[in-house]
Amino acid sequence: MLRVRACRRRVSRDPRIPLIRQTQGMQPLAVHHVSINVPDVGAAISFYTEVLGGTVRHDRPDFGFGGAWIDLGTSQLHLLEAAAPAVLGQHFAIQVGDLVATVAELRERGIRVNDPSPVGPGLQAFVTDPAGNTVELYELVGTDTTAP
Repeated sequence: MLRVRACRRRVSRDPRIPLIRQTQGMQPLAVHHVSINVPDVGAAISFYTEVLGGTVRHDRPDFGFGGAWIDLGTSQLHLLEAAAPAVLGQHFAIQVGDLVATVAELRERGIRVNDPSPVGPGLQAFVTDPAGNTVELYELVGTDTTAP
């Protein structure tokens, strides 16, 4: 039987912020996949494979609705055939090796992308997919990302 130990701790010194119950057993390893809604699965597949370099997976079960699974590096993007939600700041990020070169290549292909800007230990730029979903392109700078 799995036993989960929990503790209560404050994430803030402010007594108005409630205590948070946190498990001790869960150790997140990575984000496995992100799901986004797209009304046109074919257009989204083209964008995420031909423009952003992903690879379509062929092991998606038949869920009874349209969609696709795409490998983006070591993570997956799951496309769900449905209306995209209103853009309220939600996005996901794809880490790239050279953001300046990526932005230049996208612009050469006629893709609108904003200028790279510093954020934390890296650089970010944003692009919008055909359904209106926001995608951050992110480069970690000043760190050797090829080391194990």
